[in-house]
Amino acid sequence: MQSPGICESAETSLVPEFPLVEELAPVPSLAEALRAFADWPDVILFDSALPRPSLGRYSFLAADPVEFVQVSRPGMGVDPFEQLTLRMKEWTTPAIPDLPPFQGGAAGLLSYELGGSWERIAPARVNEFEFPALAVGLYDWVLAWDHLQSRAWIISQGLPELDPDRRRRRAAERLAAVRQQLTNPSTRDSTKLTRSQRDRTIPLPENRHAIPGAPHLTSNFSRDGYLSAVARAIEYIRAGDIFQVNLSQRLALPCSRNPVEYYLDLRRCNPAPFAGFFAHDDWAVASSSPERFVSLKRQAVETRPIKGTRQRRGAPEADLYTRDELRESEKDQAENVMIVDLLRNDLSRVCEAGSIRVPDLCRVESYETVQHLVSVVQGRLRSGLTAFDLFTAAFPGGSITGAPKVRAMEIIAELEPTVRGPYCGSLFYVGCDGTLDSSILIRTVCLRRGWGVFPVGGGVVAQSDPADEYDETLHKATGMLRTFT
Repeated sequence: MQSPGICESAETSLVPEFPLVEELAPVPSLAEALRAFADWPDVILFDSALPRPSLGRYSFLAADPVEFVQVSRPGMGVDPFEQLTLRMKEWTTPAIPDLPPFQGGAAGLLSYELGGSWERIAPARVNEFEFPALAVGLYDWVLAWDHLQSRAWIISQGLPELDPDRRRRRAAERLAAVRQQLTNPSTRDSTKLTRSQRDRTIPLPENRHAIPGAPHLTSNFSRDGYLSAVARAIEYIRAGDIFQVNLSQRLALPCSRNPVEYYLDLRRCNPAPFAGFFAHDDWAVASSSPERFVSLKRQAVETRPIKGTRQRRGAPEADLYTRDELRESEKDQAENVMIVDLLRNDLSRVCEAGSIRVPDLCRVESYETVQHLVSVVQGRLRSGLTAFDLFTAAFPGGSITGAPKVRAMEIIAELEPTVRGPYCGSLFYVGCDGTLDSSILIRTVCLRRGWGVFPVGGGVVAQSDPADEYDETLHKATGMLRTFT
């Protein structure tokens, strides 16, 4: 256990007085921790469900935020981050070294339609589920895991108190309450847990089309309708409007399960390094995303676009063949490189001139059900700018829009009959020291009013075959479909 207060090392370097920190022994599992806090308001989990040395090292859980900021619909020219930016300036606190990087701050959801704050894109007509464009809590405590060291801590900031004495008391009280809940969870409120499942006042999703061989599963496209939309996108590409566009279909299933238990099944069936869970009021988002959107640490910026997908094969020889075929695919490489160029352009708006580089281009990464082509783009944020400036420059992510981005977003709005909502948005945190990490919400199920909704899509380029694009979307849905059986 690390004692509260200022600690002095042999080298007389001072550890910050805040936050207060307590190491946990034994280390709780993420599943037991999420269940323990399932009743607390606005529980959020950043879950490295597929730990890897260079990614997936840390996980974080927080709940019961001091303040909650929500934007129902974006307004063109209205800064959706204004309130968060002001509050995070008040909360600025250095991070304690050698602990996991998120030690309290802002965390939550950015839906795809938040992009309408910066570009005049007409939203789709159908929006039955009405997820907010932005939903963010300001969290004064965090449970943090370091999977590499097999250690975990409670970190308590004592915010929003700013007076040192009052802040110290609040930090100690919150830390004790979190410890108590973790070790002796209070009785669950079954009404709260099942509210979203019992509320079935929503009509059945519009444009419902059956998926052959998948009982109860529906799409907002028929197969022929999706093939026609892909063909129309190819026409736009050949006409010179765009180089590529990401086109998705929205799958939906009735779902009466507890959202926390659903998420725990999802992470078992389809583990991913950028998985996460967020529940607010009567809705929840459960994600097994493999893709980072943007990260920021001490001015160092990174994004990891994914473009190019193949289904995993059961036989090792076949799986290796599929890996090589993906690596050598000219179509997939071209698609990936186009998005890398788009992201280099987005980052150049806020990064120092000459700082942007691409250390990895079109590397194959393997996941539970698919293999992906992944690239890495890095830069250095200009002095004086923040994580929210980075979001403003890059959101929504280029890998799930297309290139050029704005025209691709216009075509998406034309061809997709329903809003995307959280899909292709982001789960993110911004720490009190300005550290940021965020995911692209793919492989993501949105739960509300008795339904599980999970769009799946892929990049369309001039060489695309509409039937292959349709099949690819269903391959990407495989891991999520397992959790509904």
